[in-house]
Amino acid sequence: MQDNCSIEMRNVSKTFGRIKANQDVSLKIYKGEILSLLGENGSGKTTLMNMLSGIYFPDEGQIFVNGKPASITSPKDALKQGIGMIHQHFKLVSVLSAAENVILGLDGSLMLDMKEVSRKITEICERYHFNVDPDKKVYDMSVSEKQTLEIIKVLYRDADVLILDEPTAVLTPQETERLFDVLREMRKDGKAIVIITHKLHEVMELADRVAVLRKGKFVGELMVKDTNPQEMTNMMVGRTVMLNIDRPEPVNPTERLNIQGLTVINEDGVKKLDNVSFTAMGGEILGIAGIAGSGQKELLEAVAGLQPIKSGSIIYTPENGESEDLVGKTPMQIKNAGVALAFVPEDRLGMGLVGGMGMTGNMMLRSWQKGKGMFVHRSDPTALAEEIKEKLEVMTPDINYPVRRLSGGNVQKVLVGREIATAPSVMMSAYAVRGLDINTSYTIYNLMTTQKMKGTAVIFVGEDLDVLLELCDRILVLYDGKVSGIVDGRTATKEQIGLMMTRFEGEGGEKNE
Repeated sequence: MQDNCSIEMRNVSKTFGRIKANQDVSLKIYKGEILSLLGENGSGKTTLMNMLSGIYFPDEGQIFVNGKPASITSPKDALKQGIGMIHQHFKLVSVLSAAENVILGLDGSLMLDMKEVSRKITEICERYHFNVDPDKKVYDMSVSEKQTLEIIKVLYRDADVLILDEPTAVLTPQETERLFDVLREMRKDGKAIVIITHKLHEVMELADRVAVLRKGKFVGELMVKDTNPQEMTNMMVGRTVMLNIDRPEPVNPTERLNIQGLTVINEDGVKKLDNVSFTAMGGEILGIAGIAGSGQKELLEAVAGLQPIKSGSIIYTPENGESEDLVGKTPMQIKNAGVALAFVPEDRLGMGLVGGMGMTGNMMLRSWQKGKGMFVHRSDPTALAEEIKEKLEVMTPDINYPVRRLSGGNVQKVLVGREIATAPSVMMSAYAVRGLDINTSYTIYNLMTTQKMKGTAVIFVGEDLDVLLELCDRILVLYDGKVSGIVDGRTATKEQIGLMMTRFEGEGGEKNE
């Protein structure tokens, strides 16, 4: 191995039942380098890094750390080898302070001098220009602060290899750029950094090298300076994939939803939406942007009849018929009123689909009332499941295979396909492509545009501002439950929206139309 090789994985394999997550993968990770690990959903990226970070143990193969064989059977073993992983879903205890989270799990932590702990945390913060108060409770932190704290945790343990899984998924453009600056500093310090991401523009901006997995196998590597997003995508998918998002001009946009003064207070008495007003037009895509927890989830759930509404109105106007207020109606009452509303929730398996059911069973969730008495007709749901499997290329052994065993991208295809099949006049989607590979993501974007051209009012909550600016006709920005403003998707900039996401600029109504 080369002198600057920090990690070498040789012929590593991992199998879960019938699924070969990784098969004979060999990969090197070098000091002073940022490596981006690419691949479609289910290609084995996270599984491979979970073996390196001690969450899984390889069935076959070897791992070498600084040229020496290593047995990594737990995250603690990984940290002893200088390997730390920052997961997409943070592993923090919200009621503890930053310093307490940092020392959690360390040997002899009860005897630690907390002043010395705070001093070392401050030293790390000064080195990498972090802004974290050691005494601040996690529940008072922003998403960016929590991510920073996760990085500090592994640096405190002297990690020289950092693995980040989808690190920019919930960050604003400004926060993303700050994170990139930190990672570049770490690279200068000789640390080896691995990033799992689907955002190819970030790969081009940050990474030195990319390694590509496809269906659990290593298919090659490229130097970023010598490649482009199209070539990387083709290597991931194994064929040419078009990366253009089509955004046709709206044709005869017609008002479908008129929301005025919408206020939602949750069961803890916290105001999640504050005097929100906007319109959603049939024949356009309205994007919703905002940092995590700004009210996106509550907004869609309020329209769907899943959130109690304190005040305001949600006026639905069908193509041919009288307008009516949806406030106070349950999801079933909304459906019985003839409102053609489709909802793809953020929680795919908790709220959208039943994980233990196959595709057929999940199709029946939308059509069970067609049965009579104690019997339910399965023929229509079965035909729909087969159609969605074929048209959306859902990778499943059969349509009765439990959806919880499918990859995230295939689960999302099942959910989106089912909702589109209802021929909605309003379609709402929350983070439809979160964690999805680029090929599946573009399939979802095209489906949204197809619905728009059929006259559907599409409300698309997203976290990738580049995509929102390419896909949406208008973008509504939420800040702390309020409408910070609404901008034209064709003329707005990522920096403009990023600033609106972090401060209130509006008065609850539309602006910048």
